[in-house]
Amino acid sequence: MKTTGIILTILLGISLSTHAQSELSKKIGFGGQITQIQRDFGIGLNLTSPHFANGRSAIRLRTNIMWNEHLNNDGETTWTSYSNISLGFVSIAREIGDFARLYGEGGVILLLPSDTFSSESIEFGGYGLFGFEFYMSNNANYFLEIGGVGTGAQADEVPNKPIYSNGLLISAGFRMQL
Repeated sequence: MKTTGIILTILLGISLSTHAQSELSKKIGFGGQITQIQRDFGIGLNLTSPHFANGRSAIRLRTNIMWNEHLNNDGETTWTSYSNISLGFVSIAREIGDFARLYGEGGVILLLPSDTFSSESIEFGGYGLFGFEFYMSNNANYFLEIGGVGTGAQADEVPNKPIYSNGLLISAGFRMQL
């Protein structure tokens, strides 16, 4: 067990020392994420513009396929898919060495709900979050985000007419800069 710990420490040190030789990329980024908005789970893709304003800002476009858990008309729990698209402004708060970046993001979100649970074909709203990017190399990172979404969306075609895509937003994923 001691040997494994020593080997992992050495590999981490080598990784950090080779990583320390370059600046974090601010080029166009492409990635994927898993996300949770309120009780709805989703998977999706994201595209980040090249950074501008002295490398401190970017624009991010995301799209997700989400699954809404709800009761059907027979009183059974079911999952129904729908989509969302968001466009936001990213502001870099701080870079920690050459291995982490802290940022804030806010923008608009468009929901494309299923007619199974909603009578609306489109719902608009806003979102805000803060995130952490952890770099494995200067052009590849994992990210974690937490924030909130407000759309006013209501599943008015199912029993109890619950809200959806409102409240807590949690997202994690991988992004590569090209």
